Amino acid sequence: MLSVPLPTVEVNPATTPAAVVIWLHGLGADGHDFEPIVPQLQLPADLPVRFVFPHAPEREVTAFGGQRARAWFDFDPGAGLDLPGLERSARQVRDLIQNEIDSGTPAERILLAGFSQGGVLAFHTALFYPKRLAGILALSTFLADAANLGSANAQANAQIPVLLCHGQRDGVLPISLGKSALTTLKNAGYLVEWHEYPMAHEVCMAEIQDISRWLQAVLRAPR
Repeated sequence: MLSVPLPTVEVNPATTPAAVVIWLHGLGADGHDFEPIVPQLQLPADLPVRFVFPHAPEREVTAFGGQRARAWFDFDPGAGLDLPGLERSARQVRDLIQNEIDSGTPAERILLAGFSQGGVLAFHTALFYPKRLAGILALSTFLADAANLGSANAQANAQIPVLLCHGQRDGVLPISLGKSALTTLKNAGYLVEWHEYPMAHEVCMAEIQDISRWLQAVLRAPR
């Protein structure tokens, strides 16, 4: 089944990009949500990075009483995870990755980032992607489909660097979910850096500074 191309917001550097970050927003937001973070990261000029911020499709969301909102998958607190919806979105993100590869950026220079629902999708897409990617930036989120981490489908990115950040006062996705993802990934042998902050379900400046430092370290690391 063909996937529908995702519309995107794109922020390009002044020179040819050395890497690409595909950044996935949370439930009810859109691709513009994290666009303002690019200048705040203050990445150096000698590390030109292209940022791609896709818009999730609009769909009926159970948690919103069936109202339509941009969502990577349905959210119903009283039911299990919408894995079919998650996989549909993962196919669309894989298409975005392939677009960047076709444009000249190798897979190992492409990094997936995501906040909340977008983080779930970033994990699900990158951990099981068939080519090695640069890294996973997972903010205020949780890990789905952990049972398949040891499968053959996860071999290409078994050593992918992960930055996992969460708010200590998160009332939407409690920090216990982030810590559970941390434990699962570390037990499976993944390279995970963990940070927590005195904040709710949001992003703070200390976190942005940690993201910038981590991005620079990961994208400058020898391959």
